[in-house]
Amino acid sequence: MTTPRSIPACPLSAVPRGAAVRVEAEVPIAVFHTEDGELFAIDDTCTHQDASLADGWLEGCEVECPLHASRFDLRTGAVDAPPAKRPVRIHRVHVEDDMVYVTLSEGAVGGTR
Repeated sequence: MTTPRSIPACPLSAVPRGAAVRVEAEVPIAVFHTEDGELFAIDDTCTHQDASLADGWLEGCEVECPLHASRFDLRTGAVDAPPAKRPVRIHRVHVEDDMVYVTLSEGAVGGTR
């Protein structure tokens, strides 16, 4: 069993509230900063078709895919609207010295941890 690893994603100041950034990693990650100040990280690619979720629309704790309007819950990765049927993988986020770190989930891509 391997220990999950954290990667430095970006400075907190690079993700204003209500925005997202794409982080290049083994699998691209999207880091979201909600209007309420919460931080979430999910795999950046929609499970329906190849679209960046960081380019989607953030509302509360959901992101809407910019391509076909599937919605994903940032807390669980669950799909809340079709055409996507599979959830996205979620990752843990923490901030240390103004740097956002993402602890990559070991679950399969396209599934929850």
